[in-house]
Amino acid sequence: MLRNLRLKQKFTVLLVVILLIGVSLSGLTLSFVLRQNARREVANTALILMETMSSVRNYTNTQVNPELKDKLTKTFLPQTIPAYSAREVFENLRNKREYKDFFYKEATLNPTNLRNKADAFETRIIEDFKKQQKSELTGFRSLPGGDIFYIARPLAVTEKSCLQCHSTVDVAPPSMIDRYGAANGFGWKLNEIIGAQIISVPADRVIQKANKSSFTVIGIVSIVFLAVIVLVNILLNRQIIRPLKRITRVAEEVSTGHMEVDFDQVSNDEIGHLARAFKRMKLSLEMAMNRLRYPANSNRNPEESF
Repeated sequence: MLRNLRLKQKFTVLLVVILLIGVSLSGLTLSFVLRQNARREVANTALILMETMSSVRNYTNTQVNPELKDKLTKTFLPQTIPAYSAREVFENLRNKREYKDFFYKEATLNPTNLRNKADAFETRIIEDFKKQQKSELTGFRSLPGGDIFYIARPLAVTEKSCLQCHSTVDVAPPSMIDRYGAANGFGWKLNEIIGAQIISVPADRVIQKANKSSFTVIGIVSIVFLAVIVLVNILLNRQIIRPLKRITRVAEEVSTGHMEVDFDQVSNDEIGHLARAFKRMKLSLEMAMNRLRYPANSNRNPEESF
């Protein structure tokens, strides 16, 4: 097929093939890199939110609880529970557009409030924290509503004040037992990992963020490639195609006996050398034709002509 194409068309086809291959390879590479960057960016946002929730927990535990300690024996106030405060503050954050897709849970193996009960997947994460002593886990999880990206950190009992409600039933505030019962949330030990802080976001957010960046970069690369193709075609037309056409036209006229035309050497590159070679060939042809026309003169001594 390429045999029947002109030189300019062959170069255009070659450049388009290079464009398609280059965009495909760069697209795959960029997709992977940008997905990793998007995942890292979402993870960084999740970590900031997690640090914020940890600060809320610490504030509730160190400043709110001591002030309301005496009242807890009569009336249980969920606002004094660090997990409750963190959850409520996070729900307020989700009212903002940039955080609406994030979800926060303090998944616990044996919680007082069953809404914090860890499911099978979250239980495995907590067990991994216990066995491997890792400080952070990230990954993707499949749910009926779609895949999610999560980041988790271990949740340990670091304050003795937590054991006032979660060590044994007999020392727990009666008002808390009246609200949640005595079946769950007890037997905790100091420095024991009892759960995990987990922040999750739909995986589509990570993928869409990466795809949006990929389309932008690939679009820019494609525009650059197309601009290069146009510029190469213009340069090819001016520096090669046009000079070759001129040489071809002159050669055709010479072949029909029009010796008055001449090959102009307009450059010192390969095209110029070709024009010079054709010019020498034309002179040789003229000499040969003169010898055929005047054979007697060809045998004369050149000095006799003077």
